[in-house]
Amino acid sequence: MESTGSRLGLSLGIIALAAPIVALGLFIGSFAITAVEAMRSNPLAGATFYTNPDSTARVAAAAADPGSADAATLTRLADQPAAIWLLPERYPMDTVRADVAAIADAAAAAGQLPVFVIYGIPDRDCGNFSTGGLSESDYPIWVESIATALDTRAAVVILEPDALALAQQCGNVPQRVAQIQQGVAALQGTLATVYLDAGHSDWLDAATTANLLNQAGVQNVRGFATNVSNYNDSAAEQAFGEAVSALTNGAHFIVDTSRNGAGSNGEWCNPTGRALGATPEATTDDGLRDANLWVKEPGESDGTCNNGPAAGEWWPERALQLAAAAGW
Repeated sequence: MESTGSRLGLSLGIIALAAPIVALGLFIGSFAITAVEAMRSNPLAGATFYTNPDSTARVAAAAADPGSADAATLTRLADQPAAIWLLPERYPMDTVRADVAAIADAAAAAGQLPVFVIYGIPDRDCGNFSTGGLSESDYPIWVESIATALDTRAAVVILEPDALALAQQCGNVPQRVAQIQQGVAALQGTLATVYLDAGHSDWLDAATTANLLNQAGVQNVRGFATNVSNYNDSAAEQAFGEAVSALTNGAHFIVDTSRNGAGSNGEWCNPTGRALGATPEATTDDGLRDANLWVKEPGESDGTCNNGPAAGEWWPERALQLAAAAGW
C-alpha cells in the first residue's frame, strides 16, 4: 500500500512541474491577447494628415483674386489634407525615392502623416482616361524605390486604385494579382500603413472583391481602401467595407470621402450635383474603419467627360461647385 507521505510527495512534484507550464500558458495567452489587441488598434489614431503646400488646390488658391470669395473657398479647400498621387509620369524612376523621402520628411517636420497613392501599374486603367503606367520590368523597381524611402519614414499608402477591381473586365486577373503581390512584398517591413484598393460599393460584390484581395495578399497589410475617386455615400461604403472585412479575416479599411457628401447619381466620371464629403480624420470608435481620407483631390477632373479637362487636371469650376454643394 502506498503511504500518505509518498502520495503527498507525488502531488507536490506534480504541482511543481505544473507551475511553470501554467505560467508559460499565462504568458503565451497574455502575449496572444496583446497581439490581437495590437491588430485591432487603429495605427492612424491621433494622426494629423499632411497638407501638401504644393497641391493643385494650393496653387489655385494662390492664383485666385486676393480677397475674393473664390480665393477664400479655394484656400479652405487647400487647407484640407489630401493624398499625394505617385505617378511615374510625375515621379519617375530616377527621382521617386528622393521625392517620397523629401515629402515624408516635410510631413514629419510638420508633425503630420503623409498619404501616398501608388498609381503606376502596367497598362494602368486598361487604356481609359488614366491610361499609362510602367513596363512589367520597371514597375517592381519603381515600387521598391518608394518602399526604400519609407523604410524609416511613416506614411499611409494606398496601392493601385482600380487595379484589382478592373482586372476581370481587363482580362488580366493573374497578372494584376501578381503585380499587387509585388507591391505588398516591397512595402512589408517599412513604416508604411498599407491599404490595397478594393473598388467601391457599386462595383464588384463583396465576395468577388474579397477573393481578389485575399489572392493579392491583403492579410499581409493593414487592409483595403474603398470609394477612391468615387462618390458613393459613407453609409454604403461602411456596409461594403464591413462585408468585405468579414471575408478577409477582419481586414480594416479607409474610405475616400473627398466627394461623397451628396452620394452618387450612378455616374463615376465628373457627375454634376455632387458635394465635398467628411473632412479627413482618423476614426475613434475602434471599429473596422480606420479613417475618412481625401484620396482624390476634389478639384481634379476624372477625365474628359461631362465637359471636364484631362484626368488629374485642376478644374476650378467643379472644385467651387463641390464646395458650394457642401455648404462651404
